Amino acid sequence: MTKAEIVADIATKTGIEKVAVQAVVESLMETIKETMVNGENVYLRGFGSFIIKERAEKTGRNISKNTTIIIPAHNIPAFKPAKSFVNQVKNA
Repeated sequence: MTKAEIVADIATKTGIEKVAVQAVVESLMETIKETMVNGENVYLRGFGSFIIKERAEKTGRNISKNTTIIIPAHNIPAFKPAKSFVNQVKNA
């Protein structure tokens, strides 16, 4: 499902114009991104959590050049679904 399909579905279910729904969806995604860039997690009860995972420093290999490089420690965004959400998907 694409963002456009999500907007259309919400607009159909709520009766709100697609333009307004799209603005809300865009704003939600932007707020989640800004919050995570600032180092905070986002918790949506019953849906899941957008969390920041820390990756440790590691050694990588470039096989074609036969060299090793150090990949520095860094953070990545991740999504952890709520247990009720996981159970709904399992039982679908």
